[in-house]
Amino acid sequence: MPLTTSPSHATKGFLLATIAAAGFSAKAIFVKLAYQAGAIDAITLLTLRMLFSLPVFAWIALTLARKPDAIRLNRQEWLMVAGLGCLGYYLSSLFDFMGLAYLSAGMERLILFLYPTLTMLMSAVILKHAISRVHVAALAISYGGIILAFLDQLPHHGSKLWLGTGLVFVSALTYSAYLIGASHAISRIGSQRFTALSMVSASGFVILQFALTRPATVLAQPAGVYAATAGMAVFSTILPMFALSAAIRLIQPGKTALIGSLGPVATIFMAWAILGETITWPQIAGSGMVLYGVWLIGHPQSARQSMAWLNRLRGRLGA
Repeated sequence: MPLTTSPSHATKGFLLATIAAAGFSAKAIFVKLAYQAGAIDAITLLTLRMLFSLPVFAWIALTLARKPDAIRLNRQEWLMVAGLGCLGYYLSSLFDFMGLAYLSAGMERLILFLYPTLTMLMSAVILKHAISRVHVAALAISYGGIILAFLDQLPHHGSKLWLGTGLVFVSALTYSAYLIGASHAISRIGSQRFTALSMVSASGFVILQFALTRPATVLAQPAGVYAATAGMAVFSTILPMFALSAAIRLIQPGKTALIGSLGPVATIFMAWAILGETITWPQIAGSGMVLYGVWLIGHPQSARQSMAWLNRLRGRLGA
């Protein structure tokens, strides 16, 4: 069925994409609220998140597997799904949660949003994809924005900022590796079924690590921790994943991604409103640079036209 562009579908798609962007952006807020509500570590918090969301994704995976046109996965494909789930939703989430113990929510979202640049670099190294001048400019702008925001935060957080930045950067790196490996699996299995299976797989890894390293008694947490974790499972995991898939069907991936790029800005303002984090001009400028750099990667043709226009303008001014 072809994608529609009717006004009603465009409005619904825009709202769904906005809901998805806001939901994903709120994840860091929920994590910080959980850390504030009780003495909980990253793996225990991640375990609670998975326990709340696992029944939904298991139900989705079973429902989609029973469809008449569902393909039967062979052993190699099951291993691929398990490995990618480990990368994208276990290791990436674990490093992210660990990093949030040392970083502000706004800074975490900025670093995590670098994943398109990391995906591009890994594709160039692994898949031998070419890197254009536009890509180089995008990388310079994006990482320049991170450095600007980092230097603004450094006097206030010191060594904790280095540790938190490193952990969240590893989170972005593992998620980028997941995206590169997921393309083939999604084309064969389907995006919703693959996502559900990946989440089930990741939940297994998380629960296994918890069982091997923590007593079950640490799951007894204050009500505030349960509220924050349940909110994260519903509003920052399950709901945005469904909203994102629906938005892509209604308004196409490009427009959905453009709306999703507002995520770091949304996180910064939610962190200010809910957590009381400060907003500084270097942070705003750094956010703008990261957003623009990522936009350049996603819209190379527009970027080349902009660069050509600037070159012509510079030539006229020089003349």
